[in-house]
Amino acid sequence: MILALTGCGTAEPPPLPSAVEQPSVDAPAGPGDHADVTTTPARAADPCALVPKAAAERLAGTPLQDPVAAPESCTYTGPISGPTAQVEVYVGAGAKKILDIDRELGHDLTVITGVGDEAYLEDGAVFVNAGGTWVAVRLVSLADPAASQQALRDLARDAVTRL
Repeated sequence: MILALTGCGTAEPPPLPSAVEQPSVDAPAGPGDHADVTTTPARAADPCALVPKAAAERLAGTPLQDPVAAPESCTYTGPISGPTAQVEVYVGAGAKKILDIDRELGHDLTVITGVGDEAYLEDGAVFVNAGGTWVAVRLVSLADPAASQQALRDLARDAVTRL
């Protein structure tokens, strides 16, 4: 069977959308710039440093593989032979977005006092905001989520001290 693709009869391809130019963050203020307006970005934090492998293993209750790091996230997975376990660490806007989605879905969130500026605990996850930096830690496990609540609270306290 032969398939043929035909055009609409136009000889020129459609124009590509133009890129939106973003101002440089490091550009010095010039005449007419609003030099008095400043934005302070959230602190950049290494998710794998916030939750080191040993801390992730304590949370999961099992040895874990070395971390897989990506911008603003770090994932520790359980061994192929089991048990099933994964610890995910998110820093920045992604961490906050996970919390926002969980709220929209009606997840049961418990306020944790004395940790960062605000902190929340739910089954299998903890969220903390310290100085404008959001951190989310999620535990994927077949164990009862209630068994990991204290470990998640402790991990949130430790992560804040590493920010």
